[in-house]
Amino acid sequence: MLIYGKEVAAKILDDVTLKTLEFEKQYDRKPTLAVIIVGEDPASQTYVRNKINGCKQVGFNSLHYEFPDGTPQDEIIQTIKALAKDDKVDGILVQLPLPKGYDEKAVLANIPDSKDVDGFNASNIGNLCLGRPRTVSCTPLGVMKMLEYAGVNLSGKNAVVLGRSNTVGKPMAMLLLNANCTVSVCHSKTENLAEYTKKADVLVVAIGKPKFVTADMVKDGAIVIDVGINRVDGKLCGDVDFDSVEPKTSFITPVPGGVGPMTISMLLYNTLTLAIAKENER
Repeated sequence: MLIYGKEVAAKILDDVTLKTLEFEKQYDRKPTLAVIIVGEDPASQTYVRNKINGCKQVGFNSLHYEFPDGTPQDEIIQTIKALAKDDKVDGILVQLPLPKGYDEKAVLANIPDSKDVDGFNASNIGNLCLGRPRTVSCTPLGVMKMLEYAGVNLSGKNAVVLGRSNTVGKPMAMLLLNANCTVSVCHSKTENLAEYTKKADVLVVAIGKPKFVTADMVKDGAIVIDVGINRVDGKLCGDVDFDSVEPKTSFITPVPGGVGPMTISMLLYNTLTLAIAKENER
């Protein structure tokens, strides 16, 4: 069975829109997301436009800060610090990747965990390990929402995550562990990779290699979540060879149309979560 992220994202956005109306009525203001972009990378510009449009869709305010490539890093950091002190701002997002020459860790370190809508802050990552994060990286959180939507009971499942990035692989593994899965994290240095993947009840793939996972690597009846997005011969595909793997699965996400639509919906979900938390802490 296919799990379409567009369907799940639509339900989440409807819920966020409804709760935003309730929030505005109760607190006489709208949740506000500030987005910072450096440089003119076309893909990043598209992502930022989509995020701004998403804010409009659910009734948020959005603030947009554009800096040309070459802007001193300190100037960007000062903007983040000012937004961190601004009580009207609920979430701060720096569009990644930053152009060459910028220290992403140093820039992101200035976003307080109380406004970290991306869930990249070291404090939020640490609290995720403890099972009590304010926010979680949008893509892994979106995967968990998709599994919930599909009615998957994760408790006791053997889960394998292919990829160990700070933005997807590592938080994905922690979320699955917190959901009572037994989790293995595999990567480019893993020996006998197929021995792990063939035992997975839940297989999450985020390695950036088109059609890398093939049918012989997948257990019958497995749940396969393809986070990858690649362009091959002008067409989008995932990290999973969908045509060969799909017949063996109980659930699988297509590319495009699977995990991708979840990211912005979870960003807006995180922003509202932080806005509510801030009001509750006053």
